[in-house]
Amino acid sequence: MRNLKRALLAVFVLLLVLTILAFVLENQHSVQLLFLGWVGPELPVSLVMVLALLVGMIIGPIIGCFIGRSSRISRKHQV
Repeated sequence: MRNLKRALLAVFVLLLVLTILAFVLENQHSVQLLFLGWVGPELPVSLVMVLALLVGMIIGPIIGCFIGRSSRISRKHQV
């Protein structure tokens, strides 16, 4: 049973890596982003998407922490 779980995990990780590799190889066109007057450098679409994903994965939990903290504080004042 333990070996089956490891094998399934290995297959899942391999499929995930192959999917990411295919995404990166298929999206090599360069784009230049414009945001609030700031013009970014030309980067491949895949790199822009991965950077956006990583920034979202960092900012999301930080915002969730602040919202959770403010709701706990407001509940303390109501009790």
